[in-house]
Amino acid sequence: MPKPGRSAEASQRAVPEARLLGGRLAGLSLPRQVAVLAVWPLLEQVLTFAVGMTDLTISGRMAEGHERVAILDAMALGGYVAWFFNILQIAVATGVMALVSRSFGARDYRLGREALGQGVWLGLAAGLVSLAVLQLGIPPLIHWMDLKPVAARLAEDYLRVFAFSGIFSGPLLAINAALRGSGDTRTPFIGMVTVNGVNMICSWLFVFGPEPLGGRGIEGIALGTVVGWGAGLLVVSLLVRGGEEELHWSVKALRLSLDTLKRIMRVGAPQALEIAGMWGIHAYGIRIISRLPAEGALGAHILAIRVESMSFLPGFAIATAAAALAGQYLGAGSKEMAVKAVRLCWKFAALVMSAMGVFFILGGRQVVELVAPDSALHVTLAAPLFVVCALSQPFFASCIVLKTSMRGAGATPMVIRYSFVSMIFFRIIVLGSASHFGMTSLIAVWIILSLDLVCQSFIFARLHFRGKWLDAKV
Repeated sequence: MPKPGRSAEASQRAVPEARLLGGRLAGLSLPRQVAVLAVWPLLEQVLTFAVGMTDLTISGRMAEGHERVAILDAMALGGYVAWFFNILQIAVATGVMALVSRSFGARDYRLGREALGQGVWLGLAAGLVSLAVLQLGIPPLIHWMDLKPVAARLAEDYLRVFAFSGIFSGPLLAINAALRGSGDTRTPFIGMVTVNGVNMICSWLFVFGPEPLGGRGIEGIALGTVVGWGAGLLVVSLLVRGGEEELHWSVKALRLSLDTLKRIMRVGAPQALEIAGMWGIHAYGIRIISRLPAEGALGAHILAIRVESMSFLPGFAIATAAAALAGQYLGAGSKEMAVKAVRLCWKFAALVMSAMGVFFILGGRQVVELVAPDSALHVTLAAPLFVVCALSQPFFASCIVLKTSMRGAGATPMVIRYSFVSMIFFRIIVLGSASHFGMTSLIAVWIILSLDLVCQSFIFARLHFRGKWLDAKV
């Protein structure tokens, strides 16, 4: 046993490599475990990117001139509200994944099935609560964002329909998290292929298709999202079956278990607070952007983020592998291998996202032109942002992998505490002060947001090497 104060890296060198003994990852080398866990989420994130770009492409072709600007601004707000909408659902999924990965690492498959069963009910409850909150909160939220009247009306039309997706997305996110925690990332991929494929097809039909399907405008995009989540939940529910060392449905596991619910929420509740706080901070930034004097600034901002997602979505796929492996190795009693797994994923993510940064400089402008054709306004505003985006990619990769792996280990309170210090300083104090003193540039906003990522990357690198996150309880 390492002496107090000894670094996690020194402990790693002193202890022979441990192996996982149960589940789908048993007997695989660490690089193969990362590949098995990351490849399907990576393909899933590619589809997620395609859906986001499809929605924006549809939006960019629904109208021209000032009406197009209003539609893209409305979709920008819709994207951020969708993030807020998923707060409780993601929190449940995080708790489920942490508990399942620990249980499979310890070869306690009964507990894993119980976490799956309780997670489904918690996910459904989270989706219903999200639906109710969003329906009640849409008018004051849009008013606070200070959108122009046409954009505000369109945003409300979109969100009223989108809210019903929570009935399906809450349970599906919980099931997918449980499967990933067990080492199965292929089944969630199949489910999300269904979600995203149905979403793209239905959204296009509901907007541009013949009557009575088509002609629904921005509500059609939202309705396509609802149908997609419903189809994905049905498909994944039918696929969850396997042997004794794999997740499968159990009537007993679906019965209420207060102890398991508490263990899920022990990790999930802090995650909900973190995401809620993050959303509030980001919403403040969106409000500042929506008030910039440049017409179309909010739409250009979301277009640039969609392009940037070509890097951070693969980063999240790799981080998913880091979180699952950290949980499984901690469940198996090997802190050293948990550290080694996270660092390997860290290197992969930094390499992939840095390479994408080069692409942003060379081809980001062309992607925006493809999504918003004949819209020189949005292209002019978005193009300079890709230089800032490219320079921040290595730091963004560090934030994604290190924070996600700590959540997977159950150390969500630590993530909250330190990430909020940086975000509050840069995204509220610095950004608010710059706005107050007449900052009028979208690129200035992006520089401030990137400084936050740089700061957080150093903070979480230090926390990772100190190793206290390895002692979190689930």
